[in-house]
Amino acid sequence: MRRKQLWMVIAALILLNCLTIVFFLSKVKELSGTALSEEVVATVGESKISRQEWLNELESRYGKDVLKDMIDQKVIKEMADKYNIQVSEKDVDREYRILQTTYSSPSENKKTTENKWKEHIRNSLLQEEILTRDVKVSEKEMKAYFEANKELFTIPDAYHLSHIIVKSSDEAEKALKELSQGSSFSALAMERSVEEFSANEGGDIGYLMDGEERYPSEYLQAAKKLKKDAWSDPIKVEQGYAIVKLEGKIKGKKYSYDDVKQQIRREIALEQMKTSASATTFWEEAKVDWFYGNKDTN
Repeated sequence: MRRKQLWMVIAALILLNCLTIVFFLSKVKELSGTALSEEVVATVGESKISRQEWLNELESRYGKDVLKDMIDQKVIKEMADKYNIQVSEKDVDREYRILQTTYSSPSENKKTTENKWKEHIRNSLLQEEILTRDVKVSEKEMKAYFEANKELFTIPDAYHLSHIIVKSSDEAEKALKELSQGSSFSALAMERSVEEFSANEGGDIGYLMDGEERYPSEYLQAAKKLKKDAWSDPIKVEQGYAIVKLEGKIKGKKYSYDDVKQQIRREIALEQMKTSASATTFWEEAKVDWFYGNKDTN
């Protein structure tokens, strides 16, 4: 199940990247045959790279993968309609909650990201339901699985944090003073923090839970005492002094057997089938015909 969660995180990120690429590829037809097709997007000395050349390169590198992803999504929706298969919003929300706490990297434009993640989760669950629709799993098997894996259905409290790390206590006090005077935490992190990766994200370090070792335990100790959007006193860390801000909190939850029964059914069914969850299984049934041909759908 943990492997599944990790796969879903990676898949969600791939989807977001694909959607970005699709935006660029969608411009090819619009720009083709017009003066805009020669719009210059970069110059190197006297050499130029036109927008059309750039878009053509994007299509040659990523076009097949992007198109396949788009086809897969339509195939899933068509098969779900054909077999009258649906997934509940509760299932989507539960998986999204797990993704939030598992995915530790920051994200910009969080509302858009949430919508895209949930869309991908819904499609993934539909795909699994379609694949396993004829597989029978007994109540006894599902209850045994639940009893043996209860910890997997418990989500601990998770704290969304940002931090600023400076080299000295004097710098930390100066940063606190600027924050108290209304300075933006994210702007200050980008300007002052010596921890480069998070500084580029405005100090955002994602979600932390008890037992994690990526950051000092003092981070969570401080976070548990903070209100949303408040920050801590300086914390001594290896690189100097850290100021931690609580961006938000996801309250932990223990799911009951009834909450996760359908999820367990899918897990066991997929293991019994010993097959990967892939929408290409249904391409022939959905009568897919695409630009790259039907011989290679991998």
